[in-house]
Amino acid sequence: MKRTIFTVTVALLFSSFMFAQIRPTDQTGINVFETPKTPTEFSGLKVDIGGSFSQPYIGLSHSNSSSALPYNANSSNTLFPLASNFSLAMANLYLNTYLADGVTLNFTLYLASKHHNETWVKGGFVQFDKLPFIKLDLVDNIMKYTTIKVGQMEVNYGDAHFRRSDGGNAIYNPFMENYIMDEFATEIGAEADIHVKDFTVVASVTDGELNGNLQQIDPAKSPASNGSHNPAFIGKLAYDKQIGEKLRVRLSASGYYTAGSVSNTLFGGDRTGSNYSGVMYVAGPGTGTAFNGRYNPGLSDKLLTGMGNLFIKFTPIENLSIESFTTIEKAKGRNSVELTERNATQTATDLVVRFGKNENFFVGARYNKVNADVAGSAAVAAVAGKPAVVDPVLGVTALAVKPVPAVAAVPAYSVGIDRLAFSAGWFVTKNILAKVEYVKQNYNGFPAANIYDGAQFKGLTAEAVISF
Repeated sequence: MKRTIFTVTVALLFSSFMFAQIRPTDQTGINVFETPKTPTEFSGLKVDIGGSFSQPYIGLSHSNSSSALPYNANSSNTLFPLASNFSLAMANLYLNTYLADGVTLNFTLYLASKHHNETWVKGGFVQFDKLPFIKLDLVDNIMKYTTIKVGQMEVNYGDAHFRRSDGGNAIYNPFMENYIMDEFATEIGAEADIHVKDFTVVASVTDGELNGNLQQIDPAKSPASNGSHNPAFIGKLAYDKQIGEKLRVRLSASGYYTAGSVSNTLFGGDRTGSNYSGVMYVAGPGTGTAFNGRYNPGLSDKLLTGMGNLFIKFTPIENLSIESFTTIEKAKGRNSVELTERNATQTATDLVVRFGKNENFFVGARYNKVNADVAGSAAVAAVAGKPAVVDPVLGVTALAVKPVPAVAAVPAYSVGIDRLAFSAGWFVTKNILAKVEYVKQNYNGFPAANIYDGAQFKGLTAEAVISF
């Protein structure tokens, strides 16, 4: 312990400013997507230490078709009675180490969060903006346009993940929460970003799982896997252009595919939790009820999904800008015990006006909508005498641990969820943000006695964020 304290102290004393190749974790990191190529210099090993802290206040109310019934903790459809209060704060720690000229180690820890209350490693990867240990002119010329990342890292699918809240780091997000269908995971792999003028091409291969394991997969339990852990392939093409001094346009298209990862978590890989604490669960806030207000379509094995994004920022006068960010997404896949594939779609549009000195104030509006097919029990394979059962909340199927009595067949159905949010914020400094939001979210198409039947939540939330 003493050695650890000494090491951290020395690192703090000798650390420099955030290296140019790593995205800043303060206000200057807003609207940064793939890190652009920048000149690098090396004067010896250096460590940069940063952190993020967020403290939400929750004033939400929720209801469903069973709200008139007395609350029953053993029921599957009566909602936890809510009261306004501060929810659990979240914190991140960043360690960025400059190892050689153009070689940086990024290491991030979640110190505290709703889903993992204890310290937890988000991931770590080595980023190569140069390859100084390969003495070839050809390699040097290639690396003038290329960034390579290797390790456990955030999946670079779509552009929405660059604007989301990530545990304690909520400074990039002009709203309180992420999308209803939250695309985020860390996976082991390699990524190459190639920058040619205004275009960026991203190519990545990962293991397709957040928490990979070495056990051989039984093909009978996972028909899509063919008995092996299949990789995931990610690609992106982006055009990002500053047109004069007043207009910036970025248009991107992304895709993600895995033939069968068994435990893929692209739509459920967040280890921190939602900022809409407490809503839409039978039980109160805790590690098992951390993803309030989100919807995971359960496409955890075979998955093909694509996302298109359009970002526009118009600055008509100094210290005033209008920005929009639009997302269109379509996913298709299944879990490891389904026989047929299902679809899920998502659309979202943010409109944000930033104003004041250094654009330190903003107001915003977001509309987000999800439509998804939910599997029925007839679409599931009964494996080795272990019949499938239907989750009482989502209807998503799962495999029973041991043989159980047959359950009545549940037909497949489609659901819709929509959210409207209005926000306002103030950057007290480039490291300190205060924001407030009003939100209303509706659930449609869920069957009777489901917790989401006739459900909605609404109300005010607020958050203080410190990030450096």
